Amino acid sequence: MNRQDFYDGKLFDAYRYMGAHKDGDKIRFVTYAPRASRISIIGEFNDWNEEFMEQDAQSGFFLFYSDKAKEGQMYKYCIYGPDGNRQEHCDPYGFEMELRPGACSIIRDITTYQFHDDSWMQMRSVGMEDAVNVYEMHMGSWRMNEKDENGWYQYDEIAEMLVPYLKKNNYTHVELMPLSEHPFDGSWGYQNTGFFAPTKRYGTPDKLMKFVDMMHQAGIGVIMDFVPVHFAVDGYGLKLYDGTPLYEYDNKDTGESEWGSCNFIHSRREVQCFLQSAANYWLEEYHFDGIRMDAVSRLIYWQGDENRGVNDTAIDFLKALNLGLKQRHPTAMLIAEDSTSYPGVTEPVWKGGLGFDYKWDLGWMHDTLEYFQTGPEYRSRDYHKLTFSMVYFWNERYMLEYCHDEVVHGKATILQKMYGDYEDKFPQARAMYMYMMIHPGKKLNFMGNEFGQLREWSEAKEQDWIILKYPIHDAFHKYMIKLNDIYKKEKAFHYDYHKENFEWLDCHQEERCIYAIGRKTADHMIVGIFNFSDKEQEDYKLILEGHYTRRTLLHTEWEQYGGTMKKRKENIHLKKKGKNSELTITLPRYSGVLLKLTYK
Repeated sequence: MNRQDFYDGKLFDAYRYMGAHKDGDKIRFVTYAPRASRISIIGEFNDWNEEFMEQDAQSGFFLFYSDKAKEGQMYKYCIYGPDGNRQEHCDPYGFEMELRPGACSIIRDITTYQFHDDSWMQMRSVGMEDAVNVYEMHMGSWRMNEKDENGWYQYDEIAEMLVPYLKKNNYTHVELMPLSEHPFDGSWGYQNTGFFAPTKRYGTPDKLMKFVDMMHQAGIGVIMDFVPVHFAVDGYGLKLYDGTPLYEYDNKDTGESEWGSCNFIHSRREVQCFLQSAANYWLEEYHFDGIRMDAVSRLIYWQGDENRGVNDTAIDFLKALNLGLKQRHPTAMLIAEDSTSYPGVTEPVWKGGLGFDYKWDLGWMHDTLEYFQTGPEYRSRDYHKLTFSMVYFWNERYMLEYCHDEVVHGKATILQKMYGDYEDKFPQARAMYMYMMIHPGKKLNFMGNEFGQLREWSEAKEQDWIILKYPIHDAFHKYMIKLNDIYKKEKAFHYDYHKENFEWLDCHQEERCIYAIGRKTADHMIVGIFNFSDKEQEDYKLILEGHYTRRTLLHTEWEQYGGTMKKRKENIHLKKKGKNSELTITLPRYSGVLLKLTYK
């Protein structure tokens, strides 16, 4: 490792030198703690008796070579701060950790697994003009293992169940909530102690590599949540690592996050190398197809508060991070979870942007859910909550999402959010998801949403699969499978960031709560027509330029999906009217229809 590059914040592979590595017939341990007065190492190989590391001159790097240490053995660093106080720490660059409440790092060679995904890696892309339909999941609570005391399956066991499920449900990618090691289950992985260690809850590094490999061989991309903003406060982690604030700020106002964790100080070059190397590590060593960066707003603005101003050093870090990742992994997706209106989030760094490929459209999500939570008597008033998103859509490359944050903490599940009683929630949810699919933007849906989960998500319980025994939930699930299939197959849905691909065919039916959207290609157009009112809308007429042949792709009210209408009884008529076509349709309450109109 070029140490000057480390001091300058330029490294993306510091993990190849730092931590525990085989070096000849010995294991070399390296850690960086510039203000430590001394450091010892304890582990299984020395019966937990302190052996002192040597600092290389005044570099801040402490090294130790052991001819007794072996792969799979546990170890810790005992770091004596400048005041002489001793604190045991796990290895910041450790490749594996023991299961909580244990806090030891584990010596692990991550170079032994042989991937079989060459064809996938060669053909993958960021998907700008392809179907991108992401299934977000929490690894431990998707399904739970009755034979395990904690209820967990191993990474490869989950893959065996997940691959056929994702294929059947027509998802193109799976996004995993953070898998970096974390001490508290209830943090869901968003407060880490082991940024290079896949959590032991579900197995070893090799088993996670096998998980990704199995997904790739099935044609499914894998995205992982990455947390570059903050870390857990546990004393054995990064906090006060060398006896002083090394990774964090030294004052509470900027050093403590709203979640009670420690904020990274992104102006420090050592921290930049640490986070850059961690992000690159998951893409390089585990073949992840992208990372979704959590809480980007907290990097853009101090503490995420626009009134506090832009955090220029964090912005510079983000640009360098994304630029470096794109240079190394041009086909990997970089996704920002960002609630701000800061410009250029998905512009390339060389154009002055932050360099992400996609940005979550949190505004679209909130406006849409608020609309469907509102009683139908108010939807005329709120009509343009559903049109506002297209006013700003072309500013960024947005991804539409119904994520885990929307089904916890008393917010209710997506299905529950729909206005009205139990029976009325399903037709509204079917229509809302159809609206989501025809709206430009790549898609993401959290586990359980696809079959109408009614219980808020908890990391301690598996999804309520038993609910599929109820016909109305089973029908809803089949509807979502069909909708995903149409999205995946129809190219008109994929050209999200071409202005000519989208048209509001009608967005001025405020009193009737009718919307009509067109998604265009060179030879056809897919039209979505919606009635979000609680009344049937008879003989709605839509004038279209040109002449077409018509095919109904999907109606939310078909009986097979829980509706009240027999297939091919949709009451839709298309006729020539001069150089135009007139489409006449009767729309049941809370309904939508997708039509494929081919140009004559």
